[in-house]
Amino acid sequence: MESTEVSTYAEPTQWVAIALRQGMVIPAHPLALNAKRRLDEEKQVGLTKYYHAAGAGGVAVGVHTTQFEIRLPQHDLLEPVLRLAADAIHNCDRQTARRTVLVAGVCGETRQAVSEARLAAELGYHAGLLSLAALRTASDETILEHSKTVAREIPLIGFYLQPAVGGRILSFDFWRRFAEIPNVLAIKVAPFNRYQTLDVVRAVAESGRASEIALYTGNDDNIVIDLITEFRIKTRSDELRMHFAGGLLGHWACWTPSAVKLFERCRRERNLGTISSELISIAQQITEINAAVFDAANCYRGCIAGIHEALRRDRLLDESWCLDPKEGLSPGQADLIERVCQVYPDWTQ
Repeated sequence: MESTEVSTYAEPTQWVAIALRQGMVIPAHPLALNAKRRLDEEKQVGLTKYYHAAGAGGVAVGVHTTQFEIRLPQHDLLEPVLRLAADAIHNCDRQTARRTVLVAGVCGETRQAVSEARLAAELGYHAGLLSLAALRTASDETILEHSKTVAREIPLIGFYLQPAVGGRILSFDFWRRFAEIPNVLAIKVAPFNRYQTLDVVRAVAESGRASEIALYTGNDDNIVIDLITEFRIKTRSDELRMHFAGGLLGHWACWTPSAVKLFERCRRERNLGTISSELISIAQQITEINAAVFDAANCYRGCIAGIHEALRRDRLLDESWCLDPKEGLSPGQADLIERVCQVYPDWTQ
């Protein structure tokens, strides 16, 4: 690609690109509400500080876990929520001499997505997690042009969101071409599907940018296995060994200190090339915990409320309220969350 074209894309911050490739825990930031279902700024900032203190390397704000409804005119919460998190992270980083990656969710058709990307960049966000849910019936060409347009405002993290919560099927060829956008820093792979997950891994390999684009698991149903797997991808010219650098997960929005501990263990064992049988067993436990929190039995209908319930139990939220009064815990979901907390205390703290 010629330098004149590359220069039209938002330039990534070097330390951010390096940090994403090295790997980290990135919680998908929830929305703290009061009893009137309005933003509770004190609790919202408290959550951000909690993630920072827990050792998360980044936070993702304005994403599915933050509730896409924050963009609706009757709520108009996108800018306040992005600003609160950015200010809190900057303050925490100054106090601890750390650098935390700020990821903003970017949604909607092109005009909206460009506006959101521009706002995020102005507020100091390092990358935009690009949701393609609004382009459910668009062609690959249309989506790629959309992505390139947004990439001119902010470096991108691709997002393969599962159809059950608003995503769409995206082809191997799409991901290979998406990976060729010069300022794509990472891809969050969250189709909850092994075939589609492999499509993305292979597409990045075939793009020639496997050493530049970090893979992040968003497969909350398969977190540990994703983090410990070494993918051996044969391309036309070589065999590449690839792995997920980290996770950008709603599951990690609660019990984040345990998530950091687990991530470090996964990375250590993978790097040593000695995956213990105990860690394989822990993988099953984490998936069982996720089934309760994400309400797998009801097609994830209560997934956001489930995260809120886990945070309520730890006194980080007052209740499991969502912006939509019709959205809440499914019948019996609170009991399932109680059960996994009792059975798996090591991973629910």
